[in-house]
Amino acid sequence: MERPRKISLINFEKLRYKNFLSTGNTFTEIDFQKSPTTLIVGHNGAGKSTLLDALAFGLFGKPHRKISKKQLINSINAKGTLVEVEFSVGKQKYKIVRGIKPNKFEVWVNGNMVNQNSHAKDYQSLLEKNILKLNHKSFHQIVVLGSSSFVPFMQLTSQARRDVIEDLLDINMFSKMNGLLKERVAILKDKMTANGHHIEVSNTKINAQKRLISELVSVQVHEKKKKEKEIASIQKEVESINTRADKLNKDIAKFLPETQAKLKKQTALKDKLSAFTGDYKGKIREANKQSKFFEENKHCPTCDQSVEEAHRQSKITASKSKAATVQKALDELTVELEKQQNILDGLNEQIEICQEWQTEAASCTAEIRAHHNQINNLQSQICELNDEKGDLKQANAELVELRDAKEVLQEDKYKLNEEYSYQQVIGELLKDQGIKSKIIKQYLPVINQLTNQYLQTLDFFVHFDLDESFQETIRSRHRDSFTYDSFSEGEKQRIDLSLLFTWRQIAKMKNSVATNLLVLDETFDSSLDTDGVDNLLKILQSLGEDTNVFVISHKGELEDASFNRKIEFVKERNFSKIRP
Repeated sequence: MERPRKISLINFEKLRYKNFLSTGNTFTEIDFQKSPTTLIVGHNGAGKSTLLDALAFGLFGKPHRKISKKQLINSINAKGTLVEVEFSVGKQKYKIVRGIKPNKFEVWVNGNMVNQNSHAKDYQSLLEKNILKLNHKSFHQIVVLGSSSFVPFMQLTSQARRDVIEDLLDINMFSKMNGLLKERVAILKDKMTANGHHIEVSNTKINAQKRLISELVSVQVHEKKKKEKEIASIQKEVESINTRADKLNKDIAKFLPETQAKLKKQTALKDKLSAFTGDYKGKIREANKQSKFFEENKHCPTCDQSVEEAHRQSKITASKSKAATVQKALDELTVELEKQQNILDGLNEQIEICQEWQTEAASCTAEIRAHHNQINNLQSQICELNDEKGDLKQANAELVELRDAKEVLQEDKYKLNEEYSYQQVIGELLKDQGIKSKIIKQYLPVINQLTNQYLQTLDFFVHFDLDESFQETIRSRHRDSFTYDSFSEGEKQRIDLSLLFTWRQIAKMKNSVATNLLVLDETFDSSLDTDGVDNLLKILQSLGEDTNVFVISHKGELEDASFNRKIEFVKERNFSKIRP
């Protein structure tokens, strides 16, 4: 068992409330430290249990009984509901102020109000966890034992019994941790599922990328072969063009110089013959002129002497004969010239053909050059294909990125699996059979021992034993076995009271929480007989001087019991008040 911790005693000092339930606009004040034992009496509906609702509301924002917040407001005044609780913990003095219409929630420490910038829930959490170290549930296990809200432990289900003991032993945090762990495990499983999906997607992408690369390589090989085939075709075409160009150049070399020489010689001959044609035409014009002169003139135009007819006719005949002879020679020369022109035309045609050959040869050279450029371009493209440039290079780079991403996912998977295994181990520890079970095993002997001590004090001599499943075994002195339901209502109440006082001790022991205040609400008004009442009073008197006990009852016979003080609640004009 763990070593006991230093206990901080909560000293409840005063409770003040107004416009709360049946209480009017005047404060009702309860001094918790005025006497060790106080009896609170009054008729039904006088407002005895109102102080419990007011105290619980002041501390926790919700009443002792199952009453809505709206119902807490006094129905007549309908506003100004206010509760004030004063207590101390060690040297620190606290005052809690809580109201409805208007809403109010203040925590005062040593006369100074605590900063209220935080949310109301956080403010309440500060009060419960850091100051009181009590919550609404443990408050009803340690401070208040009330029949109106209390379900006896023995009447609870096994799970509810477990919840009570876990709360008392302050191990319900393991259940909360287990709940949080389950949430984390659920999130972790979602992450693992998502991770598995991402890995699956990654594998799909990688396989798709591999197929793409394979297709690109296939395309690359195909393109390479295609370009190589194209180069071979162009080279064959170049060879054909070269063959044609060589023949043209040979023909040009063979025919052009010879034809040019003939053309030059023939041109000279034609020019020479053309010169003779001019002379012949001049002689013909001269002969015709002379013949025409003698035909038109019988006298000398110069001396006006008559020309002999014979002489004139002789001149005319001689002139015409000469003109005819020259004309014949000119006609023969014209025929020769036409012949020579035909030769020239033939030579010129040969020259033009040679020139066409030269143009075609130049075109072949240009075509060959273009084909060589095309071959060089195709060879460069083949080199680029061999160098994995373009789409293939990018595809390979993307494949590397995909594989790197998958490695990260695989690392995440390993970490997630490792964390999941770790969480599984923690989960086993946080289960009911884990740490909680070990702690409960440690405390069960103490619980059973305390319960049996209180049973003996209440003159109920049986041996009570709770097992790890929180099932009871009750044996008589003769070792006969019983269950809780086997006993009378009075005997059941002795068991219930013994457990209640045991829980108070356990809470004090385990939670490092102790308080001066104990309120028994109608506990004496149930099935206890006279001996049971007397023995219960003995227990209350044995609690020590640092405990202030308040007993709420409508049993008249308790008034003569040994209580140090009595408070009587009455109703006047529909308002509850303490009788002066």
